[in-house]
Amino acid sequence: MADPILTLNKINKVYNPGEASEVAVLHDVDLKMTKGEFVAIMGPSGSGKSTLLNIIGLLDRPTSGSLSINGQDTSGLEDAELTHLRGHKIGFVFQYHYLISAFTALENVMMPMLVDHGFQTEKAEQRAKELIDRVGLSHVAHHRSNDMSGGQQQRVAIARGLAMNPDILLADEPTGNLDTESAKSVFNLLREVNRTSETSILFITHNHDLGRQCDRIIQVVDGRIVS
Repeated sequence: MADPILTLNKINKVYNPGEASEVAVLHDVDLKMTKGEFVAIMGPSGSGKSTLLNIIGLLDRPTSGSLSINGQDTSGLEDAELTHLRGHKIGFVFQYHYLISAFTALENVMMPMLVDHGFQTEKAEQRAKELIDRVGLSHVAHHRSNDMSGGQQQRVAIARGLAMNPDILLADEPTGNLDTESAKSVFNLLREVNRTSETSILFITHNHDLGRQCDRIIQVVDGRIVS
């Protein structure tokens, strides 16, 4: 079996510990994911799926437990180290695209590379063009996001999520705001990226039809993985 690209061991998340408003959201979550897997995370609203994704994406720290990416334990890392690891190893696609409306599709995809300062403008533009072409949007590369359809905007968001060539792409209900055909198109694009680039994808969804097309389904209920 391939070495895990992601390992969670006994992850717990408690908000406001020790206070009257204390809320335990995640309970002893164990999870392993290998390179190239496409995994669906499913469960009812409020079950802790997004909290789990935020912890995996290094946007939030667990209260206890350990999380490793490519064998690197993140528990003792400082905030700057977490930011660097997140920027280079993890990509994000959310339910809402969060594109910058004043920017073109191409400029939106370039942003993570320019913010990182690891890419010269010309190199960032070339990679952004390649990604825009990959998601089938070369014809609207210079259109502002507000001039594109919802499905096109989400494709730009996927291209942006792939800009830094991440090992793991976290997709939090990326088809939730789309019509049926656009949702299928966006899912198929994610599947194609997964198969051709071996990018590991964690895909939160309420859509059972799409979930069944993933390699496996992780069911989360009340902050626990139940299957």
